[in-house]
Amino acid sequence: MRSRLTLRNAEAAPLKAIEPFSAAIFAERLLRDLKGGYRLISYFAQKTGGQNARLYAVIAYDDDGLLRVAATDVAGAFESLTTDTPQAHLFEREIFEQTGLVPKGHPWLKPVRFTGASPEGMGVMKFHRVEGAAVHEVAVGPVHAGIIEPGHFRFQCEGETVLHLDTALGYQHRGVERSLKGGPDKRSIHYIETLAGDTTIGHATAWCQALESLAGVDISFRARGIREIALELERLANHVGDIGALAGDIGFLPTAAWCGRLRGDFLNMTAVICGNRFGRGLVRPGGVAFDLAKSQVADILNRLNEAHEGLDAAVPMLFDSPSVLSRFEETGRLSIHHAVDLGLVGPAARACGIEHDVRKNFTRRPEPSTRFTISTWSTGDVFARGMVRWLEIQRSIAYVRDRIRGLPEDGSMRPMKPPRNAHVAVSLVEGWRGEICHTAITGADGKLALYKVVDPSFHNWMGLAVAMRGQQISDFPLCNKSFNLSYCGHDL
Repeated sequence: MRSRLTLRNAEAAPLKAIEPFSAAIFAERLLRDLKGGYRLISYFAQKTGGQNARLYAVIAYDDDGLLRVAATDVAGAFESLTTDTPQAHLFEREIFEQTGLVPKGHPWLKPVRFTGASPEGMGVMKFHRVEGAAVHEVAVGPVHAGIIEPGHFRFQCEGETVLHLDTALGYQHRGVERSLKGGPDKRSIHYIETLAGDTTIGHATAWCQALESLAGVDISFRARGIREIALELERLANHVGDIGALAGDIGFLPTAAWCGRLRGDFLNMTAVICGNRFGRGLVRPGGVAFDLAKSQVADILNRLNEAHEGLDAAVPMLFDSPSVLSRFEETGRLSIHHAVDLGLVGPAARACGIEHDVRKNFTRRPEPSTRFTISTWSTGDVFARGMVRWLEIQRSIAYVRDRIRGLPEDGSMRPMKPPRNAHVAVSLVEGWRGEICHTAITGADGKLALYKVVDPSFHNWMGLAVAMRGQQISDFPLCNKSFNLSYCGHDL
């Protein structure tokens, strides 16, 4: 009897444990799971020769902390699931783009990053048009004011009201997944650390967890603790920066100025650990390349206390100001129904009331001191996305204090082994934007035959487009800031 593979987070198993279903049973079981409230967190194809390929789907069972991997073999085409479950729509477009496999019946088979099955024609795509006497089109980007990444936005508007928003990405495509095949090698970790430059710790941790599970290596509790501290410092720096950016976007300068400086303070705490403000060089297979001396612990705690005091002065005034609330509340609202259908993750999902967080649902440390309270809000608007960040800031500060004081003394690095041949591993990390998912498959030689990355922005860009429907076009910069999605993390 054919079967799915059940895994825990960052657990590896022999590839032969995945016995492919027929295409019909694969689709039927996948749809049953998604309609039952489970989530499609990765869906990709591996070419096996000619027009033949194997489809893999990774499903998250949040309440149980389990991951299930299913597969089916296809040739040239497969039946689209998008009309029954919108969570699949972007994955299927990506499969078509990367492999040429056609998802039959897909309602909107436009490029995700580039046209065809080769990286050509970035941003060259057809856009949805709304016809009508009063309808006009507004094009923004890919070159923007300021030092930001390139992306093109095409608005269909009636007067000032946005009827539809198309996004064209791919300008930052670097072929990272293709470059990781045949590894790991000396270059691999540097590709990973720059997948999304503001998420160095998140992606490096996911990579190392995947390799360690494939090699059967358990890292020390101390190394795991240092990784977790660095991950929360990365979250703090970016959440603080986002709140400052939201304040600046509406001209609320006290909070904008304070948070701009405090973001730098949190980045400097990461530099105390490893000498790099973004954490590059810290997380390595087998543990961490830098340990924490007592003097560094004291330094970080002092900096953390000072930053906390500054935040307590800067952030509450933002959320208590009537003029701020008038701009934040009811702006860019996204319903929980849409958030679930689109498979949103991270603060954007939790702002709609969805209780998904890898740190709680897929924890690798069951001790009570490391359990997280998931920060949620219910309104799904700009206010909610800002408030979820503020709640997470407070909880992350408390977590770092607790964790850094109680680091066990069992070493920071352990010897690595080569990955085992013909194995599969799925590694999840709750990055500051949301769930990061890395899936690794080794071949008969123990080298990576496939490495699939799903950055949280991949799930959430469509959420921004839906949130803009019915909004004033002048609200786009504020809505965009409230999601703060990555271009390069999406484009890879």
